[in-house]
Amino acid sequence: MSNDFQPLGLNPWPRFASIATFMRLPHIPLDDPRAKDLDIALVGVPFDQGVTNRTGPRHGPRQIREQSSIIRRFHRVHNLSPFEHANCADIGDTPVNPADLHDAMDRITGHIAKMKAMGIRPLSAGGDHLISLPILRALAKDGPVGMVHFDSHTDLYDEYFGGFKYTHGTPFRRAIEEGLLDPKRIIQIGIRGTMYSSDDHQWGLDNGVRMVFIEEFFEKGADAVIKEARRVVGDGKTYLSFDVDGVDPTYTPGTGTPEIGGYTPADAQRMLRGLLGVNFIGADVVEVSPPFDATGGTALVAANLMFEILCLMAAGPGKRKAVR
Repeated sequence: MSNDFQPLGLNPWPRFASIATFMRLPHIPLDDPRAKDLDIALVGVPFDQGVTNRTGPRHGPRQIREQSSIIRRFHRVHNLSPFEHANCADIGDTPVNPADLHDAMDRITGHIAKMKAMGIRPLSAGGDHLISLPILRALAKDGPVGMVHFDSHTDLYDEYFGGFKYTHGTPFRRAIEEGLLDPKRIIQIGIRGTMYSSDDHQWGLDNGVRMVFIEEFFEKGADAVIKEARRVVGDGKTYLSFDVDGVDPTYTPGTGTPEIGGYTPADAQRMLRGLLGVNFIGADVVEVSPPFDATGGTALVAANLMFEILCLMAAGPGKRKAVR
């Protein structure tokens, strides 16, 4: 097997050595001739212009890369290595513009669109949750897709600050309005926390979004919730978005809008593992904010979630190139 798309081994490089990449994969920019053979690209999106309170997720991709050095090749429960099912690499970061939110989103969309044109599915590390909108603008340009969304917030708000439509609390409202997401094929898992008003969730419910509030999750359990998720999204093209604040802040304090009373990382792993076989066209893990967790523990959770998702994308449906 070619080493072009394989993680570094321990000989000669221990985990703390060499340049940090996602899961110690090779760094292969899109303009590298080898990129044409990629199936899945791990990509950073260092953007947090959508944050409405505690900034910092622009630094998330770097910290996740560092913490992901602990990830090994083989998934014990699935009994597979994603790197034997798909050609994977770290392609670096999308371009961004910290001085102009809309230009930054256009740059992100353009970069993801290049990947799509090359037949590469993105697994993105944010960045705040607004990054999902420009990513979906590229991936769902041909028609709406479904979504499995792990979060403590719906991110279906209409506006902030007297009419501003683009924040990390609005991406999926905009995506539905733009025809990128089919609301009847969206499930949101872990919704909780205080609300601005009693009708915060009404727009999403009226449009057919399936919301699993945290009380339902704890009452029914992970397996039942994921069975419901598979029913909602079906066999069609689906996006996966995981906000680390879906996990209880005991485990993920390094995030901008923590909400107590969430599920554990073990719960999250169990749910993700139950999604094997869903037709994922792309995914993201977002809202890691290193300034609020200098230990790197939040980024370590995110790195492990990315590996779980990588396994789903590598071993699930979808045309793949010859593994090298």
